Amino acid sequence: MRTSDDLAGLLRALRRRHARHQGDGELTYRELAARTGWSHTAIAEYLTGKTLPPTDRLDALVRLLGATPAEQGALATARDRIEESRRRAPRTPDRLVPRQLPADVASLAGRDDELALLDKLVAAPTAVVVAAISGTAGVGKTALAVHWAHRVAHQFDDGQLYVNLRGFDPRGQALSAAKVLHGFLDALGVPAARVPADLDAQAALYRSALAGKRVLIVLDNARDAEQVRPLLPGTSTTVVLVTSRNQLTSLVSLDCAHPIPLGLLSRDAASRLLTNRLGAERVAAEPEAAEAIIAACARLPLALSIAAARVQQSGFPLGTLATELGTAGRRFGVLDAGDAVGEVRAVFSWSYTALAPPAAGLFRLLGLHPGPDITVAAAASLAGLPAEGTHRSLTELTRANLLAEYRPGRFTAHDLLRAYAAELSDGTDPEPDRRAATTRFLDHYTHTTHTADALLRPHSDPVDHLMTPPAAGVHPERPTTHAEAMAWLTAEHPVLLAALRQAAGAGFDAHTWRLGRALDTFLDRQGHWHDRVETCKAALLAAERLGDPVAQAVAHRFLAGAHTAVNRYAAALGHLERALDLYLRAGDAEGEARTHQNLASLWDRQGEPRKALEHSKRTLVLAEAAGHRRAQADALNAVGWCHAQLGEHPAALAYCEQALALLQQLDDRAGEAATWDSLGFAHHHLGQYGRAVECYERTLELTRDLGDLWGEADTLSRLGDTRHALGDPTSGRADWQRALDIFTALNHPDAAAVRAKLQLP
Repeated sequence: MRTSDDLAGLLRALRRRHARHQGDGELTYRELAARTGWSHTAIAEYLTGKTLPPTDRLDALVRLLGATPAEQGALATARDRIEESRRRAPRTPDRLVPRQLPADVASLAGRDDELALLDKLVAAPTAVVVAAISGTAGVGKTALAVHWAHRVAHQFDDGQLYVNLRGFDPRGQALSAAKVLHGFLDALGVPAARVPADLDAQAALYRSALAGKRVLIVLDNARDAEQVRPLLPGTSTTVVLVTSRNQLTSLVSLDCAHPIPLGLLSRDAASRLLTNRLGAERVAAEPEAAEAIIAACARLPLALSIAAARVQQSGFPLGTLATELGTAGRRFGVLDAGDAVGEVRAVFSWSYTALAPPAAGLFRLLGLHPGPDITVAAAASLAGLPAEGTHRSLTELTRANLLAEYRPGRFTAHDLLRAYAAELSDGTDPEPDRRAATTRFLDHYTHTTHTADALLRPHSDPVDHLMTPPAAGVHPERPTTHAEAMAWLTAEHPVLLAALRQAAGAGFDAHTWRLGRALDTFLDRQGHWHDRVETCKAALLAAERLGDPVAQAVAHRFLAGAHTAVNRYAAALGHLERALDLYLRAGDAEGEARTHQNLASLWDRQGEPRKALEHSKRTLVLAEAAGHRRAQADALNAVGWCHAQLGEHPAALAYCEQALALLQQLDDRAGEAATWDSLGFAHHHLGQYGRAVECYERTLELTRDLGDLWGEADTLSRLGDTRHALGDPTSGRADWQRALDIFTALNHPDAAAVRAKLQLP
């Protein structure tokens, strides 16, 4: 033992042995400093050989690390010899320890969970630790890796190796493993003459050079697992940190790498990043502009950093930058720091150009899709290709982190990537091809919604008007049960609204009308009334542009229903009068009957049962004349309900029982639910409370099966009244509370009446 490096090596060996004996991790510099009372820096210098410890400190340290008395004496003697040799001979330079980490980032926002996970991985390793940080371009993979590496560098006494593998570098090919190994071996002090030519032999020498050493290795910007695998050491004393735009699935599955997916910043973290760069006072002065910048940058760290730099350099208000970012076609120009690695568009392009042609083509087409997410089936229709091949392309895009499969079978991309895909499609794909792709995905959603709607209310108005066969390459989904239909519509709800808006804005009027009409039942039952108003308005405008009186009449009637649901009665009446006029001109007796039924419902909601009864009776006459049994059953229930509202309960029961018999023959569960509710109301007011409870409970079974939230709450409110009348106020209050919870969740004004029953403020 001749040098302080040699002594430091023995101290580290003692520390490792002590950890094994204790069955715990090695004592960190901080822990040793706390136990000895010395500085953290002094501990680091003793254990890395930079400083020869004084005799008393060496004795204290080796005792702390569990040395035997004989070992203590030998180490003290060795220490004195090293000091004596230093006095007698000129000091030779110590071995150069590689410290290759790039400069740390000034501040890192929103990555506490990932940092904690990395800390946990290296706390007590039993094998070589490999952590694979993956994420989309610009999400901050390198920043996280370098920041954590600096944070733990003191734990790796034998050095830190770093290389940019250039896996997605626009300036040339990715670095070969052989070239990286040459550089690492040189940094580890292996003479060039000893480095063999064969890659496997180089990797073996590399592993030998690292054996038993505490070294941190950062492999940044890897293209794939094949590029990384020869660079993995074989000793548990090393830790490897890999970053890549790809998910490196092979490295995770075959080499036991720990995946650390990196997503977009949270809104709060994005705000902290801006604040760190611009100062709290500046951000607080323009909070709305700051929020707009965060949204335009899609919470992507690279984009936010470039935006902050633009503000810092220009000195302009945040509002100016927010306006530029919000201007169509300007966003990517603003997010350009002047070189390839500082331009968002260019950074995205490196991932795009690495794609296989089918995946690249699908990525461009996804820029036409309105979002916020897409399934395999919808993507296959968008591309006009079979589902199996489309799924392969979606998987490739996900592995490249150009998409994220955030729920099984549902794929999404952040707004900047969507904008980039749209820009690519606009510049690459011919306009006829783009319009054909738009037609395909609109056909997909329209036809699938049509199928789902027919399952929700099989006896509702037919929606075959303006329906045409789907375009070639479209494969609509086929839900077969009510539950499947509800599940599909619930999952696709935001997508369908976005698709309808896009169809309306792009001149796909027939699709707009069909989609708006087919969504009506679902939106009504689930309480999405404001969405319902929006979709019905869009459908009406589309019908007017088409000049189609039948479509206009239907849209007026459904828009009236949407207005009625949110208590906009005057608007509803105007639309129903317009619908009735159109049906009368067309000689459409069935449409006229349905409009009278809607008018009856409108007047009933306004507390005008006699006016409602007139329209209900007119509906019944028209339905009987047309031989329309379903409309006739609805009319019978409506007439009975109106009689009940007028206090004519025996007549109400007679009409409603006729309606119920007919509805049960037709297997119309929605109509049956409404009729059981009417019967419950009539029985209640005849003092037949037990029978009323039975009717209401049957209504609740049906409304819950149908997913009719408002209908469920409305019936619960009346059931609570009946239980109170029966002398069971506890159950009655429970029913009212459940009704209030639903009305409140739906933000419906009927909550006020139930709140009054409960005597709540």
